[in-house]
Amino acid sequence: MPDYPKAIVPVDHVEPVPRRVRAFVGGEPVLDTTRARYVWEWPFYPQYYVPAADVRRDLLVDEGRAEDTRRGTARLHGLTAGDTTRAGCARWYGPDAAPDLVDTVRFDWAAADAWFGLPTRYYLNRTDLRAGLLVASQTRTSCPYKGRTSAWWSVRLGATVHPDLAWSYGFPTAALLPIAGLVAFYNEKVDLIVDGERLDRPRTHFS
Repeated sequence: MPDYPKAIVPVDHVEPVPRRVRAFVGGEPVLDTTRARYVWEWPFYPQYYVPAADVRRDLLVDEGRAEDTRRGTARLHGLTAGDTTRAGCARWYGPDAAPDLVDTVRFDWAAADAWFGLPTRYYLNRTDLRAGLLVASQTRTSCPYKGRTSAWWSVRLGATVHPDLAWSYGFPTAALLPIAGLVAFYNEKVDLIVDGERLDRPRTHFS
């Protein structure tokens, strides 16, 4: 696919995460932060790097090993919470790390039983939508995981227009090609019914 868009950002690019991030292991909160950073260790999507001050350091076990990376030297830690132990799942970056990453911890995604950030988004086929209610918008946004949106829509109900409720990615990042062309709505601003159950509207910075 030679005409597929190139990577959005270069490897090792760093930028702040604009939301609260939490993770749990064995029912214990491992981290809770509003100061995480996105770090693109490879081109297609970023990892979370979390300030050590926002991590339950009493749950980390120093394994006495270090790993040299382009971003600096990281000491490998295991994680013990209750009866759950995860070996080598956390990398703690020290004083020689890149300036934005000093004293941050990067956890393997699989280490946590649950991650909490934004609510689940439901991407729908366009043929399932009432297209006559959608009004094209000039808004375009970017996501570090999915890429740049190709379209946004407002929703017109009678004389009222509800701005920028839905979006689509025509050319998402390679890892998320299955959502190409599908349409998602803000859970925070519309009522969603899944399997006959009306979902509560989550509270986020998009509300």
